Formats: sequence, structure tokens, C-alpha cells
Amino acid sequence: MKSTLTKEEENLAIVTMVIPSNEATSAYNTAANRISQNVNIDGFRKGKAPRNVIERHVGVDRIRHEALEILLPKYLGQAVYDNKLDIITQPAVIGYKFEEGEDLEVTFEVETRPEVKLGAYKDLNVKAEIPAPDEGAFDKALEGFLTQNSSLELVLDRQSNDTDIVVIDFEGTCNDEPIQGGSAKGYALDLAHSNFIPGFAEQLVGHNINDEFTINVTFPEEYHDEKLKGQPATFSIKMKEIKHRVMPELTDDLVKKASRFSTVDELKEDIGKYIDAQKESIRKASAENVIFRTVYDSTEVNIPDRMINREVNSLVNEYRQRVSYQGGKWEDFIKSQGGETELRNRLIEEAKTRIKNSLIIDKISKEEKISVEQSDFSDKINQVSAAYGVTPQDMLKQFGQNPDFLQSLSQQIVNDKVRAFLLSNNNVEYVEVKSEN
Repeated sequence: MKSTLTKEEENLAIVTMVIPSNEATSAYNTAANRISQNVNIDGFRKGKAPRNVIERHVGVDRIRHEALEILLPKYLGQAVYDNKLDIITQPAVIGYKFEEGEDLEVTFEVETRPEVKLGAYKDLNVKAEIPAPDEGAFDKALEGFLTQNSSLELVLDRQSNDTDIVVIDFEGTCNDEPIQGGSAKGYALDLAHSNFIPGFAEQLVGHNINDEFTINVTFPEEYHDEKLKGQPATFSIKMKEIKHRVMPELTDDLVKKASRFSTVDELKEDIGKYIDAQKESIRKASAENVIFRTVYDSTEVNIPDRMINREVNSLVNEYRQRVSYQGGKWEDFIKSQGGETELRNRLIEEAKTRIKNSLIIDKISKEEKISVEQSDFSDKINQVSAAYGVTPQDMLKQFGQNPDFLQSLSQQIVNDKVRAFLLSNNNVEYVEVKSEN
């Protein structure tokens, strides 16, 4: 088989390959025989009709297509290899000349990987911002443990205060219309940790059980529902219960009952280890991100529109799946975004960033000969299965035969290894930044 690169521009290669006539004829005969096994022709048993009868019955073009399906898996890959093409899409046949007794000519096109011009990516000096130590982190974690094991007691002799948990019925209206999802009965709300509209929880303070009253709030400008953004709303409230939290005493008995530890000291030691691990994780993520951003900014690559459009399609599909998972309607979501064209336009920059990130990772992995080993797969499977709460065996059983899953897993491994390489081959100065909260 011979192949010739006939055109290559804008990351699109067109290749013509010539397959010897004897191999083309053999594939044609095999295809005709396969087809004959599955069609009924009067006067012949299945598989016994001569080739000329099969050709008249199903048509020469169908046999040719079947023959191409036999030949192409073998020869397309060879043509890509012979022409040293770094492809990012599967080859697509755009034409062929298939005549009996003659060499078979097949022309296909394929997209090639854009040229990536890396800037410096080793021996960089960067600064990574990390949060200043939270001196109260240990106490907060210990308080969280006690809160999880606390109890709630009814309050009968006073009004609600800002640390109570209240049980309410409420109905909301905006512009004299009921708010979709804006009503509930018997809803328990922790007034100290409310994620309701700003001002909602605060107005539930200072009321007695069975009080009925109204409160007025304004939806935030960044609220997800276009109809409610920045709009005033009124909620009718009935205070049904007031409860206050009773915190337990921190004792060995409590620790034994509520955790895997036996003593308070063991619990405190574990909390300390957890906080240290969180700090290290934040340091690592911050350093990796600032290094990669530096490499990203110094890298030059021209991304073809075809790649961008495919990535935008992928992002749109992700949005579609997310909306469906949340129980929403795609048509309503698209309307809230100003139409699908507007959504796609907004996704272009994100698509470009994703593509460039991927191209940089791929380029560095090739430059540094970073590969995926079997042990890497095992470690990643263990990590992912633990995150989903299943055994590695169940994870492999469920996804092991899915090429997309395996490809995604492989890409994650390469990403991790490249980021680890960058972290160990660059110099990072950590700068502590105090939280504004």
C-alpha cells in the first residue's frame, strides 16, 4: 500500500492511499460472500448465490462499502503512520475509486494537532498565594464534631433568637405572583447558618410560636432566575416551632460513641492531621495552578475553528446533562441564556482555554516522555472507586469495557503526572494572604 499526503493546511490533512488490486479484489469477494449469508435470493440457498447474482440483487456500491469496511481498519492507521501525521480526529473517507481489476484509491481527511510553541516550563520562579493560617481552624473542627452530636430542644418561653432553629410555613410572592418553589410547610431553618435570600433569616428573629407575619426581601442581582433578579418579594410566615441546640460535653464516652476513636486525645490528633493535610493540599493546588498559568501564558498555539466548535458542542452537551440532572427543561434554560447562539458565543473562550490546556499537557508529556503505566491505572482506579464508595472491581466491571471512560482516565493520569512534573521542576515562593472574611 502506498499513500501520499496531497494537502495539508490549517491543521487539515488530505491523504490518498493506493491499495493493490489483488487485495481490493479479495476484500470485494469477501464482502460479497458476507452479504450473501444474510440475504434471501429466490432460487438460491443463503451463501450459495454467485457473485454476479449478489451484485444484481444488492448493488455493487453496497458490496464496495462492505469491502472498504474490511480494508480500512488495516490501512488507514498505516497511512497516518507513514505520513507522520499527529492526528486528533478519526480519518474520514471523502472519496474513492474502486474498479474491478484496478488498484483501489481511497482519499481521506483528518485533523492534525496544532503546533504548540511552548515557552519556558522548567526552572521558573513563581509566587503562589496561600491563605494565612486560620488560628481558629482546630476549634471550628472540634465545634463541628460537637454540633453533629448535639440535640435540639423546643423553646416555649421566649421569642426566637439568631442562634435558633425554627420550623416555619412560608409562601412567597413577587409582583403579586406566587414564586415557583417559593413556598413550603414545616421547613426547618437554622438562623445562624441560613443560605436563604439575604435578610430572610434575620427577619425571623424576635417572634413567638404561632406568630403569623410577613417579611420583605429583595432577590440578589446575580440570582439564577431571570424573573427574580433584583426583584422585591414578600413572604407570609407562620412560626410553628422554635428550637435551640444543646451541645454535648466532649468526653471519651462521646468520642467512642460517635467516631472511630476511643479518646478525646485521639480525636484531637486526627483533627490536627486533617487540618495539616488540607493546608498541604491547598499549597500544592495553588502552586500547580500558578505554574501552569505561567506556562499557559507563554505558550503560542493557533487553534482551528473546527476544534473550537467541537469543544463548544461538548460544553453545550455538559450543560444539557446538568440541566436534565437538576430536573430542569432545556428550553427554559436556553431561554434564560438569551438563546442557544448567545450561549455558544459565551462558551467560545472557555472552549479555547480547555483546548489549549489539553495541548500544553500533551506537548509537555511528549517532550518529557511522560507515559501512563499499568500501575498508574491501578492507583487511579483505586482513587476513583474510593471517591464513589465502590470497590475497584465493581468500578472496572462497570466501566472497564467503555473506551471513553478508559480514555478519560488515561488523560487524568497524564494531567496529574505533568502537573507533578511541573511542581517538582520549578521554584515556588509561597505568599500568605489573609482572608477578607
